[in-house]
Amino acid sequence: MSVLSGKSTSPISAPHTGTVLRLAWPMALKAVLLHGAVVIDGWLVSSLGELQLAALGLAAAVAGFPLGAILAFSHAMQIKTAQTYGRGNHALQKLVLVSGLIISCAIGALLILLAMVLDDFILEHLSPDPLITSYAISYLSVFFFFIFGESISQCLSSYFNGCGRTKIPLYSFCLSVPVNIFTSLILIHGLFGLPAYGVVGAALGSVIGTVVQLIFLFAMLYRVDNVVIFTPLSSLSTTAASTIQQFLFSLPIATTFMSATFSGRVAELMYAKMSLTEFAAMIIITPWIMVAGTIAMQWSQATGIIVAQLLGQGASPEILSRFLSRAWRGVFIAAAIVACLYSLLCMSAPFIYSNLSAETTSLIMSFLPILLFLPFIRSTNAICGNTLRASGDTIYVMKLFLYSQWLFRLPAMALAIFYFELSAFWVLSILLLEEIIKFPPFHLRLYSGRWKTAAVH
Repeated sequence: MSVLSGKSTSPISAPHTGTVLRLAWPMALKAVLLHGAVVIDGWLVSSLGELQLAALGLAAAVAGFPLGAILAFSHAMQIKTAQTYGRGNHALQKLVLVSGLIISCAIGALLILLAMVLDDFILEHLSPDPLITSYAISYLSVFFFFIFGESISQCLSSYFNGCGRTKIPLYSFCLSVPVNIFTSLILIHGLFGLPAYGVVGAALGSVIGTVVQLIFLFAMLYRVDNVVIFTPLSSLSTTAASTIQQFLFSLPIATTFMSATFSGRVAELMYAKMSLTEFAAMIIITPWIMVAGTIAMQWSQATGIIVAQLLGQGASPEILSRFLSRAWRGVFIAAAIVACLYSLLCMSAPFIYSNLSAETTSLIMSFLPILLFLPFIRSTNAICGNTLRASGDTIYVMKLFLYSQWLFRLPAMALAIFYFELSAFWVLSILLLEEIIKFPPFHLRLYSGRWKTAAVH
């Protein structure tokens, strides 16, 4: 049976790394562009100074909570779509799409409302300067429209990924990101006679970009899946039952991803209590860690997808082991590429962020020893996590993430920042320590071999 299709074409064999690459590269590039929106806004706003950059960092931390929930549930949507796509049932496929849109929009809207209620309180208590608070609130008042647009676009993107059309979401970002950059640049600085909106201009550019993306995704949905679109939807009670079932299916997977995103945002809020220079350095480096690290992370996710397909096809433990060995070699190459990108960033910081102080760019350079080791241990942990999740061992993976993030990383950062007042270098090193703590339980679970005989449905 072919790994990437539901039809039996040949005896089961261990896929090669090329199979992982074909699945991973569109998702990786799309994820880089998604996280890159924050980096782009940071780069464009950095020309206004540290105060505006700090405001953007605070606003992004608050906005990250609803955006993280949307991304988490869209990942689960991707898995659910893949399961139904292989059956060739258009009615069921449409039911999954509609249920996913209901879940994503409802969660996005609820969390946006919650963030709108709490953002003033959060920002006023964490911001080191009232002017930073004012800038951040103004940014968020517009950026929330971007978040709701993402609740729809991420669901559609996950639907296309689950159907094996991973290039369509990539093309949507290739279209929207240049629009975002161009419009943000104009609106931030007031080019071509338009008003200069400052940090708000960056948010407006993001909103315009996501509108363009939505138009493209809906157009492609009509073009490639009009059979699904025009398939009559089941009754209201069936749709409601499907939505509840899909929500329950998604919850453990989404909890893992939401925990990672939310804990990261909480950490960013704590960074605000550091000195302005250290806060700016952390706000700059954190999105870059996400952007460059996506290369290895998406390879790991593609590996997990193929492992799930092999398990569903009843592949032998020998074939599974052979494939995972090949995928593991590939992820180390990806990690080496990420480490090189980190090195290039740190050494180029004085030129990329020329408007920031020399102390800030020097701090970024000091992060290099940590960033050289981080991608290797994080990538091998990701291979373990995605493989275990593919075999249905989702609860174990979820618990391991929750314990390491909420019982170690965040308390350790709180002590380092609020009690010991350690430098940004030692605060960032806690990310590496977290991965080291996860290393033994992840690998011992994988090496036990139970995942190779898991029954998936």
